[in-house]
Amino acid sequence: MSSLPFDLLAGRVGANPLSPAEIKRYARHLIMPEVAMVGQARLKASRVLCIGAGGLGSPLALYIAAAGVGTIGLVDFDVVDVSNLQRQIIHATPDVGRPKIDSAQEKLQALNPDLKVERFEYPINSENALDIFAGYDVIVDGTDNFPTRYLVNDACVLLGKPNVYGSIFRFDGQASVFFPPHGPCYRCLYPEPPPPDLVPNCAEGGVLGILPGAIGVIQATETVKLILGVGKPLIGRLMLYDALDMTFREMKVRKNPKCPICGPNPTITGLIDYEEFCGVRGGEAAPEGASDVEGSITPLELKAKIDRGQRPFILDVRNPEEIAICRIAGSTVIPLPELPARLGELDPSVPIVVHCKSGMRSAKAIALLKEAGFSKLSNLTGGILAWSKDVDPSLPTY
Repeated sequence: MSSLPFDLLAGRVGANPLSPAEIKRYARHLIMPEVAMVGQARLKASRVLCIGAGGLGSPLALYIAAAGVGTIGLVDFDVVDVSNLQRQIIHATPDVGRPKIDSAQEKLQALNPDLKVERFEYPINSENALDIFAGYDVIVDGTDNFPTRYLVNDACVLLGKPNVYGSIFRFDGQASVFFPPHGPCYRCLYPEPPPPDLVPNCAEGGVLGILPGAIGVIQATETVKLILGVGKPLIGRLMLYDALDMTFREMKVRKNPKCPICGPNPTITGLIDYEEFCGVRGGEAAPEGASDVEGSITPLELKAKIDRGQRPFILDVRNPEEIAICRIAGSTVIPLPELPARLGELDPSVPIVVHCKSGMRSAKAIALLKEAGFSKLSNLTGGILAWSKDVDPSLPTY
């Protein structure tokens, strides 16, 4: 049946494993020549690993479960937060506080009781990824951080597994299928990770709640096509989606002959330390409440200074739309993009406490201020989120 140069399920599909109930459930598939009985049997025999049960993982897992994928592995160790519900449609308001993997499994098996869910309620890492990935036909990356993306890529290349990639930010999305030797890998497109202080995540920059639905459904579509062996997968192609302009563009991705893992002379032959590789060892922002970072000040320490009448100059480098949500009383707002042009508004002789939402942008601001000759600087650990938690719970968080 396969029209592709590979068969992910070679030798694993019986002649007619569908029950009468399954034939009724998948009737709209069975009358399509590209699927038919044999294709639905392939879906039933397939095993797909979904890394993440959040924004991308929600539509992805729901649609491949509905399509009849027999076994879905779920990797997630987070809990449902109310801020997730704007985009993570597999979870609902009563699930807030529950492990995402519990909530996701419940919804998936309610949708398709024949589905088998395999749970991995812990992070994938260099020690366990190869063992976990080896048992699946397709790996779908629904994560939002670079160390995991490179880990997923390298494990897939070493095992010869297709990596169905998706990425979202604000109104923009990307999707592709990385599958050496049939096409390039993620490292061919992005040989080096960006500096961690230059890439805001969705928690810092935001994301349109509908966007992960669009990209997650594309990932689900590519997954089903790979299993069926039909169509033209996004191998060697990067699809770029702009929700504001409602445009889809395609960029060709070619194999890099010098790729360190899928090239002819690989230098990476095993999994490495991906946090070190991506430069995020120790974290992009200090955990809330931490005070062991040079130049940091905790919310409680700042509050104590204020109570003693030693109020420093508090500089808020968040964007105007964030200021409209909440603000530390008496702070001065200069959004980070405007800071280089507005340094003259600041007094280098006065102690300055810089804060943002959680600590990442304020760290960038401090680096910029140091280069400009400022020295009396402190970064508010955990940002305004930690201030709300530890000092002023009346401030809304976002």
